[in-house]
This record gives sequence, structure tokens and C-alpha cells, in this order.
Amino acid sequence: MTESHRLIERMNPDEHVTTFVTGENQKANEYFMNSSDKIRYFFEEDAVGSDGSLLKNKHTALNKIGHALHWFSPEYKKFTFSKEIQDVARDIVGFKKPVVVQSMIIFKPPNIGAKVEPHQDLTYLYTNPPKLTGFWLALEDATLENGCMWFVPGSHKDGIKARYRRTPDKDSLKMAYDGAQPSPNEDEWVSAPVPKGSLVLIDGAVVHKSEKNLSDKSRQIYTFHVAESENTKWDELNWLQPTAELSFPELFR
Repeated sequence: MTESHRLIERMNPDEHVTTFVTGENQKANEYFMNSSDKIRYFFEEDAVGSDGSLLKNKHTALNKIGHALHWFSPEYKKFTFSKEIQDVARDIVGFKKPVVVQSMIIFKPPNIGAKVEPHQDLTYLYTNPPKLTGFWLALEDATLENGCMWFVPGSHKDGIKARYRRTPDKDSLKMAYDGAQPSPNEDEWVSAPVPKGSLVLIDGAVVHKSEKNLSDKSRQIYTFHVAESENTKWDELNWLQPTAELSFPELFR
């Protein structure tokens, strides 16, 4: 978390006052869409006033930092490409030629950390055939009170319910949903509180969510997504795309 603090310290909020929400209200703008090769900052809606000014200290106002921490932050790069992560990707997930497509610190700040709506990661980061895994590291305890993850067991077998695509073509900055997001019954959900230091693997097709943090403790995590590149195609209509400055780096470097 020292690295997270360093990143926030050097950030001027006046240059980055963009909010982030999930689900049907997710915004697509140039700042967000062109962040695959940058480190960019996204604030909680409840931390920004109607005039665009911050209502809270910048250290407790952020929703997330993304999306190329795995390459431009030395500390997170070291972890992402560590032998331990490579072994998990190879031996547990079964990747052959994986690439890292994005990374984020998600803060879930006290009292205002927004809920994450039910979704499947492949909705946003689609590959054909589908082969995507999220690596989710708890930098603090994730509890029921501060917004731990919830999953629908077995939902990874039910196909991808929706796609979030560039429209009308790959050069567009406009995004649209094709299909309806999953809406499981309440009794299908299973909570997944974990202690600090836990690594959670999230299949790209599993339905998951987290609730709003109404506690006085943050729930900071580091997460990155890994996609198969062997005999697999990254969808050109995904919001996230490799660039000339940063192609998706191979995990097994």
C-alpha cells in the first residue's frame, strides 16, 4: 500500500477529476478509453461535487487507479510478473501464452466506496474463444462490512450474458451494451470475505459483485486481468485495446 500512497501523492486532482461507476451507467470517455497504456485516476461519484471539486481528501476520494500499473509501477510490475504469479497462471489456471491486459488498484474508501453491479469480466474484456482470468489481491481485509466480493457458484458455465462494445466500429469512443447484464436471485449469491494477502482467481465468465462500503474501513485491492493469446483472438470492439506504446505484455517473460 506504500506504492498506492506514492501514486496518490504525486497526483494533481485538478488534472484527473473523472468519476467511475459500474453497470448500465458506466461512462466511456477519452480519458477512460485511452488508458490502457497509462496510469489514470478515477474518483468516487460521492467524492465529487456538482461543480467538479473534490468533497474529500484525495486519499479517501478515489474509486480506482488504472489501467497499466502492471507496466509503469515498479512495485506492481514486480508482483504481476513474479514467478509465483506465473506458476499460478500456468499450473492452476492452465494458460499457455498469457498476456496481461489491464491492472487496477480499487480502493473502496470508507463510507462512500461504490457498489459493483453484478457482471462478468468477459462482458468488457472479451476473447474468442473466452479465456480470461482476474487475479485479485487483497491489500486489506475484505469483509462483509467493507464490501467483500460475492459470487454465483457455477455461473461460469452459463455463457456470457452481455457484451460491452465499441459502436459502430473499432475506432469509436462510444460504447453500448449488447444483451442484458446477469441478475441472479438473492439466494444464489455466496459471500467471499478474505484476509489481507489473499489471492482470489476470478474466471472471466463467473458472475460477481460487491456491495457499497458503508463502514469506516477501506477495502483496498490490486487486481489485473490475464487473457490467453495462443489460438485466441482479442476482440477489436473491446473498450480496452493494445497500443503502439504498450502492447499486451506476455506474462511468461
